[in-house]
Amino acid sequence: MLTLQGVAKRFGSRIVFDGVSLKVGAGEYVAIVGDSGIGKSTLLNVIAGLEPVDQGTIVFEGQDLTTLDDDALTLLRRDHFGFVFQAFHVLPQFSVEQNVALPLLLRGMTSPEKARAAIASVGLAGREASPPRELSGGELQRVAIARALVGEPKLVLADEPTGNLDPENARQVLGVFRALVKARGAAAILATHSEQAAAACDRRYRLSAAGLRPLP
Repeated sequence: MLTLQGVAKRFGSRIVFDGVSLKVGAGEYVAIVGDSGIGKSTLLNVIAGLEPVDQGTIVFEGQDLTTLDDDALTLLRRDHFGFVFQAFHVLPQFSVEQNVALPLLLRGMTSPEKARAAIASVGLAGREASPPRELSGGELQRVAIARALVGEPKLVLADEPTGNLDPENARQVLGVFRALVKARGAAAILATHSEQAAAACDRRYRLSAAGLRPLP
């Protein structure tokens, strides 16, 4: 589904990473581990086409993303990618259901049933009308997961999704995320500094300026 070959990213004279190669198939849950500031978020941004590569190729379902223009990349992200962030990015002026439905609205779809089913799948049935201010951090991250998966993406990119949560909430949220990704047959890449968070993934890699190193 996704293949990175010899991908490099630089900011001026600084090499963020070089020679990154990775293959992720449908249904695989892969962790990218590394300390804060090492470039994990940048790598996810490169995969998503939010940052240009300086070298290498990124092929998603047979299409080289490095050859696409901004409009094509925007449509690709809208239709096939899901995103989960550390900071939740739940819009405070919208209800839980309205937040989860946003990816569908961007596609011109109105499907309250799908939004409510996604909310129920993360254990928040009955909270559809709640404003975000009434939710805990763990509940907000569950909303973010429901929003990322409601459009049935083929690839989900999760950037430190439990960085703002206590250990117990983090464990629960990651369990929900993994179960839903697997149930939908999506590919998922988790960027994290936590070895514990990465332990539940199918494969684990450590990122450095020299590329990716497989972990046991």
